[in-house]
Amino acid sequence: MNFEIPDVEQDLTQRDTILYALSVGLGQNPTDADELRFVTEHGPLQALPSIATVLGYPGAWLLDPETGVDAAKRVHGEQGIIIHKPLPVEGKIVGRTRVAAIVDKGEGRGALLYVDKELRDFATGELLASAPSTIFLRGDGGFGGPSGPVKPAHRLPERAPDTYLKLETRPEQALLYRLNGDYNPLHSDPAAAIAAGFDRPILHGLCTFGIVCHALVKVLGNSQPERLREMELRFSAPVLPGETISVEMWNDGSFQARVVERDAIVVSNGRSVFN
Repeated sequence: MNFEIPDVEQDLTQRDTILYALSVGLGQNPTDADELRFVTEHGPLQALPSIATVLGYPGAWLLDPETGVDAAKRVHGEQGIIIHKPLPVEGKIVGRTRVAAIVDKGEGRGALLYVDKELRDFATGELLASAPSTIFLRGDGGFGGPSGPVKPAHRLPERAPDTYLKLETRPEQALLYRLNGDYNPLHSDPAAAIAAGFDRPILHGLCTFGIVCHALVKVLGNSQPERLREMELRFSAPVLPGETISVEMWNDGSFQARVVERDAIVVSNGRSVFN
């Protein structure tokens, strides 16, 4: 709880904003005006709200042995964003990441690490976005910490989704997405992926998050990114680059996502809020 994570000052450029949008799959149809607004400066350029997950990124701080975490057994369990102000496409920002809570699930059952990140305008201090996340520490249960409270998962409607959108990922997408600052070899090195139990490198969870955000903005937000206020989800299974993600949505903002080729749910318990 007391581990200090240094603030991250970032000089955001339009190139960063465009690279992020390209890395989560926008621009595959170079004649789609709705997508071109995120990948060119002619629109004018707009930021996809999920970029909040990579801005002010604190790096692999959990690899520091001073945290006491068994970093090899950590899993990104949940991710959310809360948009307080329309995100800039360029300018200086500050990311401030802090441990919010730790829940001890018991010996052999792991622990839950709740982390909050705030993005602020460097000059004014104005809060732009929050990005809460949950990390499942599989190797760190039984340390004597509190057993709760545990953040409840959003319940999906007990009926078929109202609509869906299928988005294709590209075979090299993880290699492009890593340029946003996440160089975990699990997503680029076949040997590292095999050592972790996968046949080949997997897509970053936050890349999947961005792909799902694109679908939500396009369908539930009528391609107006400024309407998205909140989004949260649970990662259920990894995506392999090149697979097709079907984002299944309900009109109340609930959603889930599945990989079409394997009929596997990869995102569950999704909740979004639009104005």
